[in-house]
Amino acid sequence: ERLHQLGNQVIIAGRRQEQLDRITATNPGMQGLRVDMTDPKDITAFAATVRERFPALNVLVNNAGIMAPEDLKTGIEAFELAQRTIRTNITSVLQLTAELMPTLLKQPEATIMATTSGLAFVPSSQFPAYCGSKAFLHSWLQSLRQQLKETNVEVLELAPPYVQTELTGAHQATDPNAMPLAEYIAEVMDLLKEPEPPQGEILVERVKLLRHAEQKGEYDKVFGFLNPA
Repeated sequence: ERLHQLGNQVIIAGRRQEQLDRITATNPGMQGLRVDMTDPKDITAFAATVRERFPALNVLVNNAGIMAPEDLKTGIEAFELAQRTIRTNITSVLQLTAELMPTLLKQPEATIMATTSGLAFVPSSQFPAYCGSKAFLHSWLQSLRQQLKETNVEVLELAPPYVQTELTGAHQATDPNAMPLAEYIAEVMDLLKEPEPPQGEILVERVKLLRHAEQKGEYDKVFGFLNPA
């Protein structure tokens, strides 16, 4: 919504059409397209619609993600949950980026952004597939950035801390230990105004403890804090 308020043409996407309609109704001019990011055929159809209706598309924000606790001792049950996590958090991002890459490369300037997590750098053992998926994206984005460095496409990584959203359930949205969503959005918008974010990473202050833990020799300490015995 903040990007829309700045005068950008914004297209939002999601699985629930009623939610998209609710958001676009309060933001005249914003477009909402339904897509199931766990369904490769749906992603292909969605991308085709975007290419046809919005040929001047110059920003792709990959924000789809699920986060659920896994008990790896449950065996196949945990594996099936991990499969769903990987399909949503990794495969959909790679596919949608590939589907829209030709359109982005045609623009004078373009940006690909993907949301990872502070847990990409220091994992919470309660969410092994989620943390692993975000670590994968961090590495993949580095490769993508390197391959596109001579093109018109900028590659950004947005790595949030623990934020008041419903990612892990309704309790997270009101958890006083989480960063207020409005505060997080405001800080991110300020960071996006910087011409060249360091290493292409958008990092609010709260996430830097996780991002730089290994570099500062504090990995074990931070890991222990996230994963108390």
